[in-house]
Order: sequence, then C-alpha cells, then structure tokens
Amino acid sequence: MSDAVTAVLFDVDGSLVDSNYLHVVTWWEAFSQAGHHVPMARIHRAIGMGSDQLLDGLLPADRDKGADDAIRAAHGALYSTYWTRLRPLPGAAGLLRACKRHGLRVVLASSADEREFRVLRAALDAEDAVDAATSSADAERSKPAPDIVQVALDKAKVPPGEAVFVGDSVWDVQACQKAGVPCIGLLSGGTGHDELAGAGAVRVFTGPDDLLASGYLWEQL
Repeated sequence: MSDAVTAVLFDVDGSLVDSNYLHVVTWWEAFSQAGHHVPMARIHRAIGMGSDQLLDGLLPADRDKGADDAIRAAHGALYSTYWTRLRPLPGAAGLLRACKRHGLRVVLASSADEREFRVLRAALDAEDAVDAATSSADAERSKPAPDIVQVALDKAKVPPGEAVFVGDSVWDVQACQKAGVPCIGLLSGGTGHDELAGAGAVRVFTGPDDLLASGYLWEQL
C-alpha cells in the first residue's frame, strides 16, 4: 500500500456492522414468498452486490421482472425487523477513530438506501470519526460497478492513489479495481481468504479488530 494514502473508504454491511447473514435469511424468505427457492449458500455469495444485480444473478432470466420491486420491498420489510438488534463488529468503531487520530479521512461507502444507512450508522455509533458518507442514492450503478467507490473518492476529495477501501466481499474488490483503489479484505462478512485474495485484495484480515490491531492503515504514514 502506498505511503501517500490520506483517506480510508469503508464498506459497512459485513465490514463494520454484523449484518450479512441477516440479509441472507431475509432475501431467502423474500424469494420464497415470491415462489423462488434459492439456496442460502448462493444468496450469501451474492451479498455485497446491489439488489438489481443480486436479483439478476440469483433468479431466472425469464422471470416476471415486474415482480422484482415487490421482492425488494419484502426483503426490506423483513430485514427491518432486525434493525434494533444490529451490532457493530468487534473493533469497528475503534478502527474508525484510530484512522481519524492518525490523520486519515474516513468515508463510509454503503450500498444501503438512505433509511437503512441511517440505522447502520446508529448501530455503528462512531459519527465523531466519520468525515463523509455515501449511500445507494448517490450512485447510478451498484457494486461490482465502481460508482459507489468513485462517489466516495469525490466525498473524500482525494484521487484513487491516495485512498484505500476496506470491504468484505469480492464485489467490493472488483469495484475497487475498476476505480483504481486498492482494497483490503475482511473475513467478517463470511467470504474466504482465498476468494478475497484471488479477487485482488491487497491484504486480508479477519475483521476490523484484526485490522485495528495490525496498524496496517497508518503504519506507513
């Protein structure tokens, strides 16, 4: 990682907040309600994509796409029942605050919609360390397209060479590669080390607590 890094862009679901498996079960239930039976393992591997690409990747191409909005709404309603139980991953808030102390700009780069993003930020409870944030409303295309990463760069006011992204899915890594930003992978979302490294993650840590303890984000400053 370059010693010119001045900003850290953070994915939120699965990277800072322990929510990925809740998304899996609520997508599974939403699909079931619509008559689609998709194994949870397949759903898990798609978590991190935007909902448009997730639906296209998991459901038949010849389905009635007019029903997609209802499936999204069902997932959102089911997932919202867990909002009060969302918890930050160990070390997440401490990691953001440590980045801030070391002079790094901290930007949250989430694919969640604005209402859900507010809930995630409340669960994280580290607003004092956040310089800027972006949600799905700011991007035309979802991951693995690079739009969210590019918007986060704009909000951080840095070029790609001065930023690093922290995420938990291969879709994060792919989006970063398209945007020219190195991506650090976390295992906290359930994706394996070899998958993240194979996709191009520059380093892989078990979770935000491991990344915090390593000092990797600021050790070369």
